[in-house]
Amino acid sequence: MRGPAMQTRRAAMLSAVAAVTLSAISARTASAAPREAGRVRLRLPAPSGPYPVGTISLRLVDASRPDPWMTSQPYRELMIGIRYPARAAGAYPTAPQMLPGEAAGFAALNNFSDVPSDEVDWSATRTHAHEGAPVDRNAGPYPVVCYSPGAGDPRSLGTTLCDDLASRGYVVLTLDHTYDATAVQFFGGRVESTVLPAEFAKAYPDLDRITALLRKALAVRVADTRFVLDELPGALPRELRGTLDLDRVGMFGQSAGGFTALQAMYDDPRIAAAADFDGVLAYVQEDSTPGNLSTVAANGLDRPFLLIGKEGNDLGTVPSWDSLWRHSHGWHRGLTLHGAEHATYTDAEAVIPRIAHRLGLPRKTVVENIGTIAPRRAISAQRAYLAAFFDRWLRGRDDQGLLDGLSDRYPEARFFS
Repeated sequence: MRGPAMQTRRAAMLSAVAAVTLSAISARTASAAPREAGRVRLRLPAPSGPYPVGTISLRLVDASRPDPWMTSQPYRELMIGIRYPARAAGAYPTAPQMLPGEAAGFAALNNFSDVPSDEVDWSATRTHAHEGAPVDRNAGPYPVVCYSPGAGDPRSLGTTLCDDLASRGYVVLTLDHTYDATAVQFFGGRVESTVLPAEFAKAYPDLDRITALLRKALAVRVADTRFVLDELPGALPRELRGTLDLDRVGMFGQSAGGFTALQAMYDDPRIAAAADFDGVLAYVQEDSTPGNLSTVAANGLDRPFLLIGKEGNDLGTVPSWDSLWRHSHGWHRGLTLHGAEHATYTDAEAVIPRIAHRLGLPRKTVVENIGTIAPRRAISAQRAYLAAFFDRWLRGRDDQGLLDGLSDRYPEARFFS
């Protein structure tokens, strides 16, 4: 049951809810107890920018909004991470990609196809961001970019791109959408787990109820994003105040996070530019299904946006992208990476090959998860196009035509017509 579910997850954006449900059932019924010894430990690629990266985490509470997923809770509670250009970072420890409770929740759902989750030590991965390192104020204040992950994913699954942007001179805010993400660990060790599998199970197979659930999930994510922007800069610790330029705000995300980024920009004029990595913009379970358009897809945007899809996802195959394209009047670009899969635009691109090598998994498993594109090429290309996009629209920098057409540097990129 896991294989078809995960194919659906990579083929559709918000249908990740369905795949998370099915993969959770499979993982919980088929997995043995985790082995503590000899499990695979992973590394993430180092950022490519000139700045070392610092990081802190914040807990934010929206007292004006009862939690939409947990009706007994009269407020909405979030954890966010802040990545920023740092100095003298070597004296500070590198942050883990996932805290223990987050790693346990991620392993339990096991969103990667045919990867034995119990064979990987998910809590052992360190990032290249240094906890509490002092901010480099020399080049600030810095543009701000928000990051939203895919449905059912933790914010930490976008670490490769987020750390890289911070190393290039951005402050990156990573959002965990509580009760959507696999598991969110709050200060003191409390862990809140996803409710999406249970919510989908209640809605299935009623298509109207599934559509309503997808609408709700996206609305909660957009509200989370707008709340975080409302709270800044007041919620920042003293050492970071004055380093965020909130007049230059962008957003990006993968899958449901990409949908969140473009819909949040449509709803909130504070977001000046947004990028969507393979996120369908309709409340459907397959990218190719027409109808049930979001307002951003139906009405278009008047500010810059970038679409980057897996191979096969373009204006001709994703109706919601086509509608957005036709109704938008601002600058926009779209491209695919040849050989890319849905999860190419997450940390899966960096870790799946290493897991496969260490555990002797077949090539088929790698391709099913991250496609056929060479991981180094995929990571280099997506970093370059994302940075070029925000450099152009948040900094007014020349990207030397990278966003304007084919490039010898990245022949894998195929632009939309």
